[in-house]
Amino acid sequence: MIRTILLVLLALFIVIQFFRPAPNSSGDTHQSIATRYEVPQGIDSILQRSCMDCHSNNTHYPWYDRVQPATWWVTSHIKNGKRHLNFDDFTSMRIAMQKKRMEDCLEQLKNDEMPLTSYTLIHRNAVLSKSDKDKLSGWCQNIIDQIKAKYPPDSLVLPKRKSQ
Repeated sequence: MIRTILLVLLALFIVIQFFRPAPNSSGDTHQSIATRYEVPQGIDSILQRSCMDCHSNNTHYPWYDRVQPATWWVTSHIKNGKRHLNFDDFTSMRIAMQKKRMEDCLEQLKNDEMPLTSYTLIHRNAVLSKSDKDKLSGWCQNIIDQIKAKYPPDSLVLPKRKSQ
């Protein structure tokens, strides 16, 4: 009985290896944050190391992503991360949303919410130091300040959602 269960589980494990989601590797950066706002080299290196795998159009996949069900789990994290903030699609958003996303980044840095612990457990180099957080916070605040200086205040207010 146990042998049959193990064989079924092995067969299922083998079958699921053939069902793979599309990789996040379009590399499309024509609406990248860097097309409108300066991204200094020091900031870019922090973003590449700690943020861009989940918040861009190009993920560098780890070895374990080649095995299901890990691929589904990683893909889910990437889709969720891009839904909240995609640095490669940043300028496609309304200006009020760009400001909001930078404010969200500041809040998450302040509360140590990013990068996710599930990511930094495996990617130890992605852990943000106090200095990294300070640099990123300053950069985000600088972008917020640029937006506030360039656009009228009423254009920076997000419309209220309608209650259902």
